[in-house]
Amino acid sequence: MRRLAEQERAIAERLRMEAALSGPSAADARRRVQELKREALAARSEKPKRSNDGMFKKAYATDLLFLIDTTGSMYSYIKAARDQVKRIMDDITKAFFNEAEVRIAVVGYKDHADKPNIQFLDFTTSIDDVRSFIDKFKASGGGDAPEDVLGGIDQAINATWKNQTRCIIHIADAPAHGRIFHDFSDSADDYPEPGSEPHRLTYQPLFKKMIDMNINYALLRIKNATDRMALTFMKEYAAISSDCKLLMSNMYYDGGIKAGMALRGASSSKGTAKGDLVFEEAELGTSYSALRHLVVRSVTTSASRTAVRMSTSSSRTGGKGGTKNPLTTQLQAIEEDEDKIEEASESSLEKVPPQWDTPGWLNEKLVLEGFSPDTVVHGADTLNAMMAHDDNIRLSIMELTINKRSKPFSQGALRLTAYARTAASTNRYVVKSFKRDGKRLAHLAEDMRCQALCKAFALEFNALVGDKHAIDFIVTTCLRGKTTTSGTDCMSLEPYIEGEYVKYNNNCSYVNDDNPKDEFNQAAQAFSHFTFERSWGSFLVCDLQGVGHVLTDPAIHTLDPERFKLADTNLGKDGFKFFFATHACNEICEKLELKSTAAGIASNNCEFRELWPSIDNTVCCTNKLCGKIVRVSSAKKSEEYPGCHWCDVCWPQLSTSKVKWMCVAPGPHHEFDVSKFYYESQGQIPPRKCPDHRERDTTVSRTAVMGGSFFSRLKGANKQKNISGKAW
Repeated sequence: MRRLAEQERAIAERLRMEAALSGPSAADARRRVQELKREALAARSEKPKRSNDGMFKKAYATDLLFLIDTTGSMYSYIKAARDQVKRIMDDITKAFFNEAEVRIAVVGYKDHADKPNIQFLDFTTSIDDVRSFIDKFKASGGGDAPEDVLGGIDQAINATWKNQTRCIIHIADAPAHGRIFHDFSDSADDYPEPGSEPHRLTYQPLFKKMIDMNINYALLRIKNATDRMALTFMKEYAAISSDCKLLMSNMYYDGGIKAGMALRGASSSKGTAKGDLVFEEAELGTSYSALRHLVVRSVTTSASRTAVRMSTSSSRTGGKGGTKNPLTTQLQAIEEDEDKIEEASESSLEKVPPQWDTPGWLNEKLVLEGFSPDTVVHGADTLNAMMAHDDNIRLSIMELTINKRSKPFSQGALRLTAYARTAASTNRYVVKSFKRDGKRLAHLAEDMRCQALCKAFALEFNALVGDKHAIDFIVTTCLRGKTTTSGTDCMSLEPYIEGEYVKYNNNCSYVNDDNPKDEFNQAAQAFSHFTFERSWGSFLVCDLQGVGHVLTDPAIHTLDPERFKLADTNLGKDGFKFFFATHACNEICEKLELKSTAAGIASNNCEFRELWPSIDNTVCCTNKLCGKIVRVSSAKKSEEYPGCHWCDVCWPQLSTSKVKWMCVAPGPHHEFDVSKFYYESQGQIPPRKCPDHRERDTTVSRTAVMGGSFFSRLKGANKQKNISGKAW
């Protein structure tokens, strides 16, 4: 009797504990969705009109200064500059859609004994004035081997710089005076001691001024005599984490790479405006015809970095302006603010490898609620519907318990990242939380919808290009503490991607050209173009980065100013211009028969491919925290979970996480099997009753809160021969 009583007490206690856990009702779920909608509407109404209107025109307004050695050996290059300057101007203005002002200045320099030593034409938009001025250059003089490079740079700095993008194009075949700039003997240099020239100039203060003035610098190399000078100049830019490139043929290339890495590592500032300046050494050699291409490329690269600074400025200051020179003012404020944040948070980052399997290492438990994208079969009309309205990007509510590391291991400009795992899964995740308050759940939900739309684009793209160039986007789940009422304690949960992150492009003209033939790089650039084409100029997905083919944190530019309005990275129509200003179609673009071009953007008359072949039904892993793209034919399926499709990683966890639970329904005590992983994968708390005693609709079923059931949508995904891009 005593043993029986003890068993009854144990069963009663087990029932009490297990029954204490219950999920939200369907009514609660609908209420949460309505609350999210109201919060999103409030956030959008508070959001001011985009402050980035006209950003392209401002960012690409360019001051271009030619700094030219005019001594005797430079005759052919002086002539090439004069002959090509008009085409250079035409190419730049065309690349900038005839919107941005381009001004040109010229500084010619010889050596100290020559008269005149320095010749100068200040910035002008008149090509005739520039050509007439260069005509006056006489390729003569020079004396010893080095020339008065520093005198020329000093004059260049003192030009009337005005526009946001500022470039010096330096054309020279001889180094500056001073043994630190060359490998000549002292007898070949009249002023071997640095600072001993008549003007007493030294290079470091000059380059500090150039950097402070946001001037980009490109040296067009003719001979290897300038190699050491290029290295010395590069170090000044590398010290502020700039985008610095030396030619591999430069005899100091290996040392330059090491020096640049050391200087960047010592820098305390990772994301300041000055860190986006460009230093580049490019090969001109004896190919005078290459001048035009090199100059245009350098200016375009510099302009894209200016756009990054302006975009960052706009997003971090909330779009507030009102000053005569808002860019300069905002950038100074950002630098001061961000440096303080960096210093405070960098020291708290954990630099040890994750210890996923060490008990207790994930030492902070969080009970959370929120939303995730609904896992859907991609039918013929899915993408068109998602493009048509945000409500067609279906959401499901989530109830999760996660264990995270209390110390972050990484940080971005706005968020901290920590390792995490969910309670019932072996999958690895990261939690991203904001450094400062201000972002609501509605902001994270918009980011989540953005990634869901990107995944829908990727599903169609993959079917068209094949597995070799297939890409995927991670799933983002937006969450907050269940006891939080303010809405400010928000975070996101994402799959952990192990490997080296690569930035393929950004939201304002940057294109990764380090390895243009890389298949993932090509796929990323073509995918951005495809999204613009497939949406008939309404969306453009960019800011692509990730590990291999798995991408994260994309941006979407939208034609409709009300779509993705809360996203700071959405630059609207200007975003389209930024992309096409630097995009060069590759083999994948050609395979997809993409018709939209930069010329079409400039004329506001783009041509688009209309018909797209319908694709076979493709799905995402039913685990809403995973969402990996899988083919229906290769996905794991089970009659126990009808309508579900699982990737190779999630599939075995359905069975390994099974436990026997006591049914809490009235009647004789009995147990039933529960896959804790399955219910967690749906963001649900497992049921407390066996299948025979479960009531319908008392808690949220696997049906999404917004949109019908997964299985019904699978059956309703009709096969069509073609999809019209225009139809949506």
